[in-house]
Amino acid sequence: MSKILIASDHGGYNLKQEIVKYVKYKGLEIEDCGCHSTDSCDYPVYAKLVANEVAKSDDIKGILVCGTGIGMSIAANRIDGVRASHCTDTFSARMTRMHNDSNILCLGERITGIGLALDIVDVWLNTEFEGGRHKRRIDMI
Repeated sequence: MSKILIASDHGGYNLKQEIVKYVKYKGLEIEDCGCHSTDSCDYPVYAKLVANEVAKSDDIKGILVCGTGIGMSIAANRIDGVRASHCTDTFSARMTRMHNDSNILCLGERITGIGLALDIVDVWLNTEFEGGRHKRRIDMI
């Protein structure tokens, strides 16, 4: 993975800021695609922006944050080639990379604390897709 794109709506803005700092601290490239404040905005705009870019390249991964992570997941998964996964624990984050080749991680600021969210990000970024029988299943989607 060469680049990580991140975006949020107003409900995920604060957690997004923490994730950006963490990912930079880890020495990875991350691009903040918005929003840039806690002013009310529409999550589908940001989900679509990141999802369209992620769908273009296997070298780009995305992280989307809203209040629950659910809206971002639904919106991102409307784009062909996107496998956005809403995760609230590290086991799901690991499995969605290993078995589903998830290319967008969705988190919810209002339901996942910062410490756990950063652990989820770390696991998701550092877990590789297993391929094999899982690749066959991904190809069916």
